[in-house]
Amino acid sequence: MDRAQKEKVVEELGQIFASSGVVVVAHYAGMTVAQMQDLRAKMREVGGSVRVAKNTLAKIALEGKPCESMGNLLSGMTVLAFSDDPVAAAKVADAYAKTNDKFVILGGAMGDTALDVAGVKAVAQMPSREELIASIVGCIGAPASNIAGAIGAPASNIAGILKTLEEREAA
Repeated sequence: MDRAQKEKVVEELGQIFASSGVVVVAHYAGMTVAQMQDLRAKMREVGGSVRVAKNTLAKIALEGKPCESMGNLLSGMTVLAFSDDPVAAAKVADAYAKTNDKFVILGGAMGDTALDVAGVKAVAQMPSREELIASIVGCIGAPASNIAGAIGAPASNIAGILKTLEEREAA
């Protein structure tokens, strides 16, 4: 790799570190190509991505970025999993680490906050953006359905009482 290619990689990694909602660093020693493709596919499904890069270039790209403190995680065979959604990459990485013992999460960063392994697991437990939106929509829609139910309930109750009275008279 010549100097121009290295500068391009450093620039790309710098973009990733600056703009991603979360970056997860993991070891992947011993993983097969098929396993890595499976991880990439799962990450793509949630809008994330996986990147393998030289640690020295990644450390250069980290200089001056909010997540610069995660530079100490970059040793050995590391892979970066990242997404714009601050939860998606952590969820996929955590789930994948549970099914593949060769994929070992080291930590990561969420904005300027460095995450250890427990921090990545905690982020993975948080609801995703889509889950939060669905929850908010549900909260907004619930009062309207309650009002409609309350308005319709008296008529329903009266009809039920009349039916019961009618059945008693017929018996």
